[in-house]
Amino acid sequence: METSALALLKKPWVLIPLLALLLLPSTTSNIHFHHVLIMFMLFATLSQAWNVIGGFAGQVSFGHATFFGIGAYAALVLLKRFDLSPWVGMLIGGGVAVIVAILIGYPVFRLKGHYFAISTFAVAEIAERLFANWDFVEGAIGLPAPVLPEGLVNFMWYKTKMPYFYIAFVLFVAVLLLVYRTTRSRLGFYLRAIKQSHEAAEGLGIDTSKYKMIAMVISAFLTAICGSFYAQYILFIDPPSVLSLDISIKIVLITVLGGAGTVIGPILGAAILIPLSEYSRILLGGTGRGLDLIVFGALILFISVYQPQGLVGLLRKTGKA
Repeated sequence: METSALALLKKPWVLIPLLALLLLPSTTSNIHFHHVLIMFMLFATLSQAWNVIGGFAGQVSFGHATFFGIGAYAALVLLKRFDLSPWVGMLIGGGVAVIVAILIGYPVFRLKGHYFAISTFAVAEIAERLFANWDFVEGAIGLPAPVLPEGLVNFMWYKTKMPYFYIAFVLFVAVLLLVYRTTRSRLGFYLRAIKQSHEAAEGLGIDTSKYKMIAMVISAFLTAICGSFYAQYILFIDPPSVLSLDISIKIVLITVLGGAGTVIGPILGAAILIPLSEYSRILLGGTGRGLDLIVFGALILFISVYQPQGLVGLLRKTGKA
């Protein structure tokens, strides 16, 4: 069986939807539609990143907003304070997120199940409070991006969203291929073994601490990259917008809805939640605040009761996937 990540692109059920997604923006000049597509790809990518540690390794983390926020702040702070290219800031943010993931991983991986999840909640809350009171990053006031000439070098465009769309598309496809390759590698098999039974995996000679840490590092790096992209896309960040628990929870719920531990699951989940969130906010305004989460919560409840494997499991059950 061919395990190359590029082999995935040869499959019609993957290639055709990707080409359709790439061509969708050209069908309309509606800027908000372009925005929805960008947010869909961003959160699908974030969910793929979380899936590495949460879906495949079974370590349910609610602290990924910490890595997202680190990436966002790294890009804008280094650009504004030191005139450093956002692309360099993106890589530095990913590196910092990796260091933080290692520092967090050593103590929290000693915990299991609900205790692990609760500890990641605490980490996310601490990170948000720290950034909210850190004057160097403007604290709770927020950090606006400097106004620079448009272009790829400065990672800024003001009159169109299309460059952001293409960058998000490349990131989306790259992470998709990376996760697909991971699932068919030794690392992927080890992570699934750890998820099934931590004790049995250790009995087989798998260094569970090592491989959980590797999964956390990969997940943190990819999440930080997404955070940097988001900061350059929005051009203004503050702790609630990039470090709140809402972000972590949305990432987890998207993955669970679509099907945790599968490559296609995060994409299916994002395809439902993100348009629901964006269009309910516009159509209902302030009166519809949180409606998307109410509907999404109902979907999660339904899926959890009738099909715990998410939409992917439902499709498999009906013979369509």
